[in-house]
Amino acid sequence: MFHTSTIEISKSALQQNIKFIKDFVKEGTTISSVVKGNAYGHGIEQYVPLAEACGINHFSVFSADEAVRVFNTVTNGPTIMVMGQLSPEEIEWAIEKEIEFYVFDLHRFKTAIKVAKKLGKRAIIHLEVETGMNRTGLEANEIKKLLPILKKEGEHIRFRGLCTHFAGAESIANYYRIKKQKSVFEKIKDYFLKHDCIPEQYHTACSAAALRYPSTHMDMVRIGILQYGFFPSTETGVEFLTRKRENDSPLKRLISWKTLVMDTKNVKAGQFIGYGTSYLANQDMKIAIIPVGYSHGYTRNLSNQGRVLINGKRLAVVGMVNMNMMAVDITYTENVKQGDEVVIIGKQGDMEISVSSFGTASDQVNYELLTRLPHNIPRFIVE
Repeated sequence: MFHTSTIEISKSALQQNIKFIKDFVKEGTTISSVVKGNAYGHGIEQYVPLAEACGINHFSVFSADEAVRVFNTVTNGPTIMVMGQLSPEEIEWAIEKEIEFYVFDLHRFKTAIKVAKKLGKRAIIHLEVETGMNRTGLEANEIKKLLPILKKEGEHIRFRGLCTHFAGAESIANYYRIKKQKSVFEKIKDYFLKHDCIPEQYHTACSAAALRYPSTHMDMVRIGILQYGFFPSTETGVEFLTRKRENDSPLKRLISWKTLVMDTKNVKAGQFIGYGTSYLANQDMKIAIIPVGYSHGYTRNLSNQGRVLINGKRLAVVGMVNMNMMAVDITYTENVKQGDEVVIIGKQGDMEISVSSFGTASDQVNYELLTRLPHNIPRFIVE
């Protein structure tokens, strides 16, 4: 296969997740599929066509490089929206290709107008406003300066959206902060209306906000982690299932990560396994060598902590995780041989290693673990 491991993406799991999202989102609300971070590690080139097949026609990315990848992958001419970084050169490309993008400072706004005039095409912009996240967003004084220019330069600007982002909607601890942000956004919205500057869309909700605060659905929701089969946090998952009086999650994980046994060997009692002295064999042991290490996204934090599945059994990682290899204890697992399937994340028989359990063991949140999976691991679509 010319790679040490592969990632599988489940088509049927995505179909179920998209149906779930469509069922709870307010009717008429556009679903923007957030595919930043290489589609949360699932692979933009593999994921986007699957999402299109599920009826998704709007994609959000962070930067121009991701926008290019989506642009070169889509087949049905959907909307692409850049929420983050764009250089002046990239703004020109975006306007030329009718890519929508956030404007969160006056410099970008003026650059967009300048480039739009040069190209003779309107820049399609979403004004991101500061409501309390304190990351990116137009401040009140900037909005006052921007509005007269927006009205004057209307032939060069398409005011596509007014938006903001909530600071941690996945946690009840942020309830009052989110409530205040919602209030601030409504005041800003009224200010734009008062000055007769009306966008085509209002949008504020990410996955967590869409679940917890239905009033934030508005004209569009920006859905990231939910489509890949994960609740934004354990808290949001428990709250949703309790509210719906359901026992089982309606979400299905798309991703599985697999490799093959590279070698097996015997280790005598009293010998150390791998680098250093982190693992001492206290009995005669047999280990399997697995060709995946921290260079492939399997963190060193899982040294003597990680688990994999081989022959339907959950087995322990022993010794230090190396750059390209790790060792697994197969002492009590019969008939393990070179070429046997090893599941790092996913199911094998009745056993499963979930992303959440993997993340907990490695002290990583789902978002971090998924987006750290190297781009060069091949992704394959399975049913």
